[in-house]
Amino acid sequence: QMQLVESGGGLVQPGGSLTLSCTASENTFGIYILGWYRQAPGKERELVATKSSGHLATIADSVKGRFTISRDNAKNTVYLRMNNLQPEDTAVYYCNAEPTSYHKEHGYIEVWGQGVLVTVSP
Repeated sequence: QMQLVESGGGLVQPGGSLTLSCTASENTFGIYILGWYRQAPGKERELVATKSSGHLATIADSVKGRFTISRDNAKNTVYLRMNNLQPEDTAVYYCNAEPTSYHKEHGYIEVWGQGVLVTVSP
């Protein structure tokens, strides 16, 4: 099965920035929508942002204007640049690869990364 390897988590003060990286072990171009989810303590997992191989992207209202998702198709890597981090951003962040509808019909399965902890605290 394809693996997603994440990095970039850590402790940061409010107002600081971090960049998360997620690299897939297989080709993702044209096959998977790549994205990021997060789960804060005591809360349900929520969508943060997604990015297609092309121009389509989504971003949660809670992070709009502060977070940016980008994707390097040649490296099979998706990034999440997080600026002006706030305590409410504290969560475990999970990389996600969702097959397109076409590829779901042809046996491709959703894949999750192991998660990286982002802690925003004074």
